[in-house]
Amino acid sequence: MVPSFKDLVIQFIKELQQSLNIQLSLYELDGYLQVSSPEITKKILLYPNEQQSRQGMAEAGIHIDEDQLRQKFDLIVQRIIARAKNNKRIYARQTVVARLDKKISLQFLREHHLQVALPGKYRYGLYEQGELVAVAIFSGGRRMNNTSDDYRSFELLRFCNKSGYNVIGGLSKLIRAFCKDFSPGDIMTFTDRDWSQSSSLERIGFVAKEITPPITFWVTECFRHPYRNKEELETLKMQFPNGFPKENMGSIKMILYIK
Repeated sequence: MVPSFKDLVIQFIKELQQSLNIQLSLYELDGYLQVSSPEITKKILLYPNEQQSRQGMAEAGIHIDEDQLRQKFDLIVQRIIARAKNNKRIYARQTVVARLDKKISLQFLREHHLQVALPGKYRYGLYEQGELVAVAIFSGGRRMNNTSDDYRSFELLRFCNKSGYNVIGGLSKLIRAFCKDFSPGDIMTFTDRDWSQSSSLERIGFVAKEITPPITFWVTECFRHPYRNKEELETLKMQFPNGFPKENMGSIKMILYIK
């Protein structure tokens, strides 16, 4: 029997309480549930499938939809635990950088990243005693207007640590390795505002440029299909008639200027 949304949230709370040894409170608010505790820095806001839009939800915190919690329950629990209590801290100087093939990087992302795994064009990883503990995925370079002929902008498509690990300085080390190989003019990326309304990337030199609008999705049993207009939505409805619409809180566009 499939648990109700509230039962799922109660199980979610039990997992966090057991792992973090804290007491969490559950509040029923206007159309969504809130989990909080004085011992964690952010409120956790959980939305049932029936609540499609986040408009007016300016409250700081971690925003999680029911479909995400059902599909990636363990990963979400592990990510919140890692924010509150790092199970294993590794310093980047203890790791070795290596280029990764597509198969290894995609498998790592599927196991440890909440968003869809992307192959990218360039893939780098950090190994600690032969174990892959962090991955960064980059796009190919593109020319930018009003820049020199050798200036290229690349996108950091994905970065994640292995679940339960925190690689201190890991992203900086991966970016340095990428810069040594490709000499980018800048590296841009997007951070998910569902999980943070400000970005820790600023500590390593990224600059916040803009907040992008929410992304709209047609959610099926096991996948989120983004759409940009009514025509694309109607096509998705025909392909997946049992789906439903959702939107996130958008992203923060960040740029690291190298040159």
